[in-house]
Amino acid sequence: MSTTQTRRKPADHVLPDAVLLAARAAYAKKATDVVVLNLGKVSAFTDYFLICTGQHPRQVKAIAEAIEVALAAAGTRPADVEGYDRSDWILLDYFDFVVHVFTADQRRFYGLERLWGSADFTPVPDTAA
Repeated sequence: MSTTQTRRKPADHVLPDAVLLAARAAYAKKATDVVVLNLGKVSAFTDYFLICTGQHPRQVKAIAEAIEVALAAAGTRPADVEGYDRSDWILLDYFDFVVHVFTADQRRFYGLERLWGSADFTPVPDTAA
């Protein structure tokens, strides 16, 4: 079962442009299982998590870099970046949303979709093609 396949019903929600731009940049680098958790009802520190998977650390790093470049071109820079040293989980904090780019093993281990199970989720279709 894919990490985005859950028992929850996907949210009927329009995502912010910056989140969609980040998702398109992730897909451009062949990210898989791209999903957005809407944390508006369950969190005080951010509105959304964008979660995606890369096949190996080098791809995880490429995905995160592509997201940073795309959002920087749109005038948005992260407040904090963590994880480039190991590149099995890179976190990009944009205040209103946080991007998590994982290897498949790390994504399963940390299980953010399980931890934030009460959040609405929105699968993001690949619109980069």
